[in-house]
Amino acid sequence: MSSSDLDVRTDGHVGVLEIQRGPANYFDRELLVAISQAAAALEASGYRALVLCSEDRHFCAGANFSVTATGPQRDTQATALYAEALRLFEIRLPIVAAVQGSAIGGGLGLACAADFRVASSATRLQANFARLGFHHGFGLTATLPRIVGHQMTQDLLYSGRRIDGLEGASIGLVDRVADPGAERSVAEAWAHELAASAPLALQAMRATLRGPLVAEVEQALRREQTEQARLWQTSDSQEGIAASLERRPPVFTGE
Repeated sequence: MSSSDLDVRTDGHVGVLEIQRGPANYFDRELLVAISQAAAALEASGYRALVLCSEDRHFCAGANFSVTATGPQRDTQATALYAEALRLFEIRLPIVAAVQGSAIGGGLGLACAADFRVASSATRLQANFARLGFHHGFGLTATLPRIVGHQMTQDLLYSGRRIDGLEGASIGLVDRVADPGAERSVAEAWAHELAASAPLALQAMRATLRGPLVAEVEQALRREQTEQARLWQTSDSQEGIAASLERRPPVFTGE
């Protein structure tokens, strides 16, 4: 079972969903639809745990908005994208994300939609939104404080600083540390551990622990999207994006 950008394979009771948009593995609405539909099909077929991974160098470098999209057009794309992002949080099977290379911006949000994250010393994690001049997204308002706490969430979001997998493990953002290049094998082994548990008990526990999360993410996405739409119109956002493309430090003016 596969699409042009998502390969799905199974091993025992575990389903492996591999994003195939290397090297950066940007996501858009269509890719999120493919992930949620594949997860639903695996659940219906009796699989018990999922691994979310990516081909090539990086786990995910964020959202791929059309390069020509501006103003209302970009807002429309964001609305459609976030509607599908919410569906990822409705998946009923536990998900282990294998995070190699970089997980940046929305890519970090995608990793945080999973139950667990496996990374290495070579992994780079960054919520770089403030460095681009606009508001964070992908439900990080709800997920990141759950994972690393409120104070660390403020640090990561306000500064936009990049951390490696070892620091990620020290703050709770990374759950297991693998050797560089072994992120996927460790994630798959962990998923098999989860799949060995009684499936009805596992799903019931997960529903209890994550039950409020969907509503929290839905509310967060509305706020995030509103603020993104507003800040995308600012000079600082234009500067932040231009500076990123030109690989130079941004010069923000507060306008």
